[in-house]
Amino acid sequence: MKAKPLVYTAVMAALITVCAWITIPTVVPFTLQTFAIFLAVGVLGGKLGSLAVGVYLLMGAVGLPVFSGFSGGLGSFAGVTGGYLVGFLLIALVMWGAEALLGRGPAVFLLSGVVGLAVCYAFGTAWFVLMYAATTGPMGVMSALWTCVIPFLLPDAVKLVLALALSRRLAPALARA
Repeated sequence: MKAKPLVYTAVMAALITVCAWITIPTVVPFTLQTFAIFLAVGVLGGKLGSLAVGVYLLMGAVGLPVFSGFSGGLGSFAGVTGGYLVGFLLIALVMWGAEALLGRGPAVFLLSGVVGLAVCYAFGTAWFVLMYAATTGPMGVMSALWTCVIPFLLPDAVKLVLALALSRRLAPALARA
């Protein structure tokens, strides 16, 4: 990999970290991570955007405090919100797959972002239910959806649209640089 794509990937991994620290604490915290993930894929493309998300997750896995609440370590993945962390990579991979098949148009970006979010929500909520049951007690899927998904639908939709608008401005500028 050449220096410029490597630097852009690192900058996006750092941006995801900063966006993780901007948080409203709840059971599943409100953060700007999904915005940064959408922006990474929109600006860098699916391959490098997915790589940026992977680097971010690896930084957290080795213990750097890059996750929400300045947390990190493998224990973050084992907690009730660990499935959403893995889901962030799934979002980027879904978007990369759609980009590879259908190109990088705005409609593809929006549709693949919605599908990626659905995959993240499904994986993260299933993980949440399993881990909550193991640590606290049983929780129904509907209760988990009301806790982990429904409050995030509108904010995540806004983040997706904002990331599209911003990436359509930034991607050409980075390509010229």
